[in-house]
Order: sequence, then structure tokens, then C-alpha cells
Amino acid sequence: MPTPLLRSVHVHPVKAMRALATAEAEVQPWGLAGDRRWAVVDAADKVVTQRRHPRMALATAEPLPGGGVVLSASGRPPLTVEVPHPSSTVTVDVFDKPVEAVPAGPGAAGWLSAYLEGEFRLVHMDAPEHRRPVDPDYALPGETVSFADGYPLLVTTTSSLDALNSLIAQGDHAHEGPLPMNRFRPNLVIEGTAPWAEDGWTRLAVGEVTFRVARPCGRCVVTTTNQFTAERGKEPLRTLARHRRSDGRVLFGQNLVPEHTGTVRVGDEVKILD
Repeated sequence: MPTPLLRSVHVHPVKAMRALATAEAEVQPWGLAGDRRWAVVDAADKVVTQRRHPRMALATAEPLPGGGVVLSASGRPPLTVEVPHPSSTVTVDVFDKPVEAVPAGPGAAGWLSAYLEGEFRLVHMDAPEHRRPVDPDYALPGETVSFADGYPLLVTTTSSLDALNSLIAQGDHAHEGPLPMNRFRPNLVIEGTAPWAEDGWTRLAVGEVTFRVARPCGRCVVTTTNQFTAERGKEPLRTLARHRRSDGRVLFGQNLVPEHTGTVRVGDEVKILD
């Protein structure tokens, strides 16, 4: 096998909006710098994602120095949103868990409400070092996460995607494939491994940063959402359910927790430590 390398790096400044590729990223204890520090909440202050609103895939949040973002989407004027002052927080519901966050101003709420056709607002995680702990069943004491689904980073491999696409091509929805990697919304994409090799990893190093593998990533309906059109199909969940099911979940990719901070760069060598 060739030496595994970091193929690409992706951040998602606002949870569930379009992923942005970057040449390098700082790894912080709770995830990549700028990744999912913002989230959209509904009128009940429940965090919303592409599960309920697939059109979120078509909206972009470009990061600004200092942590702000510029929101943009077809048919809507761009809006600059600065990091709100943490003078007051609201309790938001992140997958049935309470998390304190800082609401952005009415301009962001108006922009989102018009785009998603409902009552929505934008919130910012001001202090990720203590706002939201990682699931204690898979974490060490003190480990935290941003607004990501559950863990600081998600890693996938190009060889496993190729293997999955081969299985999709043999199934009853072959016309939906091959699928691109953006269906899985990873942070790190690795090339040069055997298909499904990541199933056996427990620790790895990407350039100067080492990571612990917390658990395989269970996949949801978001993976069936075309990230360029917001249209939904059946794949890859149909094929994953046939070939990658475990404990009631369908799996693709691995959740990671960084063991220390540093910077990862496209082209970094990847070493499987355990």
C-alpha cells in the first residue's frame, strides 16, 4: 500500500451549512478551528440541521477573522455576522441535551427566517472548553465538543468511499451513484489505505497531531441529501444498511478526539499508531 496521506480538510462554520475545503486547519481540543462554532435554532431553541431542512446545504457561511461569518445563499443578499458579546446566553437543545450559547442579533435571525421560511436564529458557542462535554461513555474527563454531532472531528477514507460506491453500483438504486465524499461531511479525508481499514484504528497521527478514535460514525438521512441541490435519494443508507450495520446503526467513517493541539495540512503523512 502507498503511504497514507491527508487528502483534504473541511470545516463547517455554521452547523449543517455548506462545507468549506481548506489547505490547513488548526486542531483545537474541541475540533478544527472555526468548525461548527455556530448553529441555527428554531423557535423552541432546538438546533436544526439538514435532517429537517435540507436547503441548509445550499447556504454558505464564510469565516471572518475573529470568528464572525458572512452568510450567503441564492436569492438572498449576503449578511455579515460578528461574534456576539457573551453578556447573556440562551439554553439551546442539541440532540436533547441543554447547551449554553450566545444569540446573534436580529439581522441574522431575519436572514435565516426568510431563507428557511420559519422562525429561526443564529447562536454562537462562546466557550467550547466547557459548554458541551463529549459523551462520557466514549470520552476522557474534561473532553468537549463544538456543535458537531457528537465528537470533535470526523475522518473518512477515499478507499472506503470507492468500496461503498462499488456496492451501490450493484444495488437497486445504482443510478444514484457514485456518491461524492461531501455526503458524509467529514473534517479529514485520508487516501492510501485499504478499504474499511479505519474499522481497526484506535489511534492515528496526521502530521504533527495525534488522535484517539472514539467510535465509528453512525449515519443518518443527511447522507442521502445531495449537497449541491438539496434533493434526497435512498443512497447510501440503503447500501450501508445491508453491508455496514452494527448495533442498530449504519456506519461510515470514524469519530476522533485530538490528544493535543497543532495544525493539519493537506498532504500530511498519516500514521496508524494502534
